[in-house]
Amino acid sequence: MVEREIKLAFESPGAARAAILAIGAVPLRARRLQDDTLYDTPSATLRDSGAMLRLREDGAYSAVTLKGPAESALMKVREEHEANVSDLAVLRRVFGAVGLAPWFRYQKYREEFSASGVTIAVDETPVGTFVELEGSEEGILAAAAALGRAPGDFIIDSYRTLFVRYTAGRDAGGDMVFPAP
Repeated sequence: MVEREIKLAFESPGAARAAILAIGAVPLRARRLQDDTLYDTPSATLRDSGAMLRLREDGAYSAVTLKGPAESALMKVREEHEANVSDLAVLRRVFGAVGLAPWFRYQKYREEFSASGVTIAVDETPVGTFVELEGSEEGILAAAAALGRAPGDFIIDSYRTLFVRYTAGRDAGGDMVFPAP
């Protein structure tokens, strides 16, 4: 499967949600915590090739995802393969046994909507609020325009890259996670 997406920065989750509802989007999935961990070899084989291997915990749902290198374009476009996982602990042990180890963990509260064939997610992260648009190029362009945004506003960076930029010069730790309660 080919994934096509962009992110848009918003000042707050409330502002993002209001803008999305104003364009007629309908709710798909309620707000919940997603806890993602990226895996790689000790020599960073996946990172060096531009690929990504992720385990995601999303409430009762868990998945393993492999994403290929992103194509340079107006939008992030790349091959993506995802499968449900019934036992993350076992998969973590399998990854370890074949030489894969966690190298970055990131969390976000995500709420999803749909409009004109585009999935629209409000992502509340430790480094800001982002709206992610995923779908066809035409659908993304139309949804972004309806939200009052133009291609110059598109963010195609990963959450890891956004975290590194946000924490430059700060002692923020190695992972993008919310403070423990």
